[in-house]
Amino acid sequence: MNRADEDEYRQFVVARLEALRRTAYLLCRDWHTADDLVSITIGKLYRHWRRVRAAENVDAYVRGMLTNAWLDEQRRPWRREWATDEVPDHADIVLPEPSLADREMLLDLLGQLPPRRRAVLVLRFYCDLSVEETADTLGISSGTVKSQAARGLETLRLLMAPSASGELS
Repeated sequence: MNRADEDEYRQFVVARLEALRRTAYLLCRDWHTADDLVSITIGKLYRHWRRVRAAENVDAYVRGMLTNAWLDEQRRPWRREWATDEVPDHADIVLPEPSLADREMLLDLLGQLPPRRRAVLVLRFYCDLSVEETADTLGISSGTVKSQAARGLETLRLLMAPSASGELS
């Protein structure tokens, strides 16, 4: 990569780093994993910068790279383990039920969706992409985006229904 390309690449990354990080967090719900995903994406972006910058919409292309990196990580067997903040010393410790704010509840509900459906909802409603842009980013048809978005929203509504009546799911 020549000096001008490298400068252009650096300017792009600096300008969009926080947005990529937030999008990655919404996909995976863990800041450490989000940072890993962004690092993977930025590394791939560096290797393929000439091809990427020639894309019609570079931001959409990079979001697609990020989403695909997350989907690849979901397929890895060690990602099936769940990290916790504290390891209990005794098996009989009962942790109090946390009080969930609306934002935290939404993140938890998003975490219950399958990865592809969650990706559609994050790209459509958080990144504010159109159906067509979401379809291009994920490499799926517009009809699939519409159906996955509808099913994802319906699942979120069903998951929220018990919470609205004061019960915890």
